[in-house]
Amino acid sequence: MSSNAPRHTALDALHRSLGATMTDFAGWDMPLRYGSERDEHIAVRTKAGLFDLSHMGEITVTGPEAAALLNHALVGNIATVGVGRARYTMICQEDGGILDDLIVYRLADHEYMVVANASNAQVVLDALTARAAGFDAEVRDDRDAYALIAVQGPESPGILKAVTDADLDGLKYYAGLPGTVAGVPALIARTGYTGEDGFELFVAPADAEKVWQALTDAGTPAGLVPCGLSCRDTLRLEAGMPLYGHELTTSLTPFDAGLGRVVKFEKDGDFVGRAALEEAAARAEQNPPRVLVGLIAEGRRVPRAGYAVVAGGEVVGEITSGAPSPTLGKPIAMAYVDAAHAAPGTAGVGVDIRGSHEPYEVVALPFYKRRK
Repeated sequence: MSSNAPRHTALDALHRSLGATMTDFAGWDMPLRYGSERDEHIAVRTKAGLFDLSHMGEITVTGPEAAALLNHALVGNIATVGVGRARYTMICQEDGGILDDLIVYRLADHEYMVVANASNAQVVLDALTARAAGFDAEVRDDRDAYALIAVQGPESPGILKAVTDADLDGLKYYAGLPGTVAGVPALIARTGYTGEDGFELFVAPADAEKVWQALTDAGTPAGLVPCGLSCRDTLRLEAGMPLYGHELTTSLTPFDAGLGRVVKFEKDGDFVGRAALEEAAARAEQNPPRVLVGLIAEGRRVPRAGYAVVAGGEVVGEITSGAPSPTLGKPIAMAYVDAAHAAPGTAGVGVDIRGSHEPYEVVALPFYKRRK
């Protein structure tokens, strides 16, 4: 077997039995869609969707100085995260460039789980391992220890309640608690990447099929459907959530990405990239970088990553993500544009689609916000 062969999640056979269209994603064979990606998208917005996210990278950090290590290695203040809570943060290079965006869960006083994007899991693992030198803490690769199943959408709390004894009503957004789902141990987190209420369930790979089946049985009457990566992308795009490799790259600092708020200069001690990020923050105040904005098409043509944003015959930005929006019924995109053209409603902005300058409306992100 060649080392280039894609990896399979614990649910691979199940996806195939459901007729999923599979695709290679970051070295994993993953379901792209089961039927209509538009129907899957709308199910998540109106009812519920079930996702296999087992390609994500889990890294456990333990030990008396686990918090100090993570404060040194990441840009956020991880020491202030309470047990049972989670925080969105980033890991940066020494020059401030973004290596990945992460969610860090504090599982116990001296135990954290760092969840990295599939495409960056090894990079993050290597960086954390290198940065652990001198700290009384252990970095452990737990990618094979977990399958990750997400149930997302307005019906998801009711569906999950049917198969767990955990107190979901008391579980806040960006919190996680141990419990059982379908009778097996799980870390139940109220997180997601769709813009909807929902849960991510970390379970042993051997238990994944049982959990998926129990959620399917409980959710089908409520309209739950299995969902692939294609609708996950349109859902996160409507919700204005960045995707690594598109809105976030090593050539951008968090300040360039409009996410400077995740950098906590006030925390104790030095952290990797601090000096470069202080410069980036000062630069952003003096001379605002390109701004991440939303664009809504006036026509039907769909913009793609890399297309130029134009105004008055000049290139003023670049598309990072684009797709038809099932919720808005029009093509949408995220783009970095010059500050002079970033204000919502700025006139005369278009996208160069194969030589034709298609008109677009500049809007504030996100495109879609759920009703609380």
